[in-house]
Amino acid sequence: KSKEQKMAAAMAGGKGKKKKWSKGKSRDKVDNKVLMTKEQNDRLHSEVPKMKLITVSAVVEKLKVNGGLARKTLRILAEEGKIRPVLISRAQRIYTRNVAEEDD
Repeated sequence: KSKEQKMAAAMAGGKGKKKKWSKGKSRDKVDNKVLMTKEQNDRLHSEVPKMKLITVSAVVEKLKVNGGLARKTLRILAEEGKIRPVLISRAQRIYTRNVAEEDD
């Protein structure tokens, strides 16, 4: 190649496209309710005591309520004797259904 051809090739190449930064993975904003509706309350009392593994996150997913409300309702259900606590630690609460409903 002559010097002119090399020069033309260099000029024609140019810079490639600049790499774009990704915006990162964005999660959908969940819109969980802060207060229970009548239907959610009915579902809580009918469906949750039948679940084998009952956690705060399971109730949040099922009823679309926020975590604080789910914790409070699980505490109430446990006091009523509808569900039974398995593990209650600082970070996680695990309940199960009351299989043998004993009357005192």
